[in-house]
Amino acid sequence: MSLVAIGINHKTATVDLREKVAFAPDKIHDAMKSLASRTQSGEAVIISTCNRTELYCNNGEESDVVQWLEEYHQLSHADVEPCLYQYKDQEAVKHLMRVSAGLDSLILGEPQILGQVKQSFVKAKEAGTVAATMDRLFQNTFSVAKKIRTETEIGAAAVSVAFAAVSMAKHIFSSIGSTQVLLVGAGETIELVARHLKDNGVKTMVVANRTISRAEAMCEEFGATAITLEQIPDFLPKADIVISSTASPLPIIGKGMVEKALKQRRHQPMLLVDIAVPRDIEAEVADLDDAFLYTVDDLQSIIEQNMASRREAAEQAELIADDQSYQFMEWIRSLESVDSIREYRTQSMAIKDELVERAVNKLAQGGNSEQVLLELANKLTNKLIHAPTQALTAASRRGDLNSLGQLRTVLGLDKD
Repeated sequence: MSLVAIGINHKTATVDLREKVAFAPDKIHDAMKSLASRTQSGEAVIISTCNRTELYCNNGEESDVVQWLEEYHQLSHADVEPCLYQYKDQEAVKHLMRVSAGLDSLILGEPQILGQVKQSFVKAKEAGTVAATMDRLFQNTFSVAKKIRTETEIGAAAVSVAFAAVSMAKHIFSSIGSTQVLLVGAGETIELVARHLKDNGVKTMVVANRTISRAEAMCEEFGATAITLEQIPDFLPKADIVISSTASPLPIIGKGMVEKALKQRRHQPMLLVDIAVPRDIEAEVADLDDAFLYTVDDLQSIIEQNMASRREAAEQAELIADDQSYQFMEWIRSLESVDSIREYRTQSMAIKDELVERAVNKLAQGGNSEQVLLELANKLTNKLIHAPTQALTAASRRGDLNSLGQLRTVLGLDKD
């Protein structure tokens, strides 16, 4: 039995190649079936995200898996092979555990990859390409990822601008879920901010954008309200938190606008986080009482400290992955030994049953009981020692002292 992992990721391949080897969601079901057919066990799982494509197989030849990937995507070996990494057995198990725990991600310790691996596993089960070994492997992997999250600080510190902005808000407001948030912009960063806010229980969000249709499209997902940039002064007094990220060349929120909003709020504190470059919020806003303004530079220093913290936690996580991958391979080896013992015992019992049946027949036909028993004993002994005798002879002829010593120990000849 051998486990194989083959793939490419953001470290080994360009976006262009990663796009070419990715598997579309509507095609991955059939792809896994096709890949599984190239293995002896019929077990295969494909993980395909924007940053990686990985193939996990049980009892598959590495060269066959690589060839299948190239043929499936109609790519040349020369284009694909230099960007591939390949792992086998414990190293394959450890790699899957590292991936699932975010140790191999673009952003160290990011949690989204675990959900993506779980989705891939579910799709493989639906495709019928998961049996006992791969099921145990992935279930163990999910437990290890949870263990790493629980026992280390790998995911505790914010390492993206969006995450850092929301984390800062959580430190300032005791109950972020009850706050009202104004998001300015509707790009990828603000969308990620909105997702983090929703995950933290924020229910009231307003999204202001130059193009109202873009804001409305984003608001549908988060249950937010869309407004234009011109409407910001009307909504600003209600906002406890303002997070802005647009491509505007000039500030959108000025000191006067915030000052007026604070008066209407009766000087309840307002957190403003400007993650745009150039700035969306005038720097002079920081001079106002009850207005707490943070820029992308402030967040960046937090992120750098947190990355150092995550790297330290990653060292602990690596030890956990190493230990758990070894334990999984111990389980695999125990299965193989159980199978071998069962097979050896079945074979021996079959020899015994065959010879006993012959002896019983001879006795029924009036044969001499002493001769029949002696013949049974001799034939049984010869049958049982035939394979070990051949192995001992072959090792002796090769001068293979290591194998000869192991055989003598197994057969009880060297009891010391």
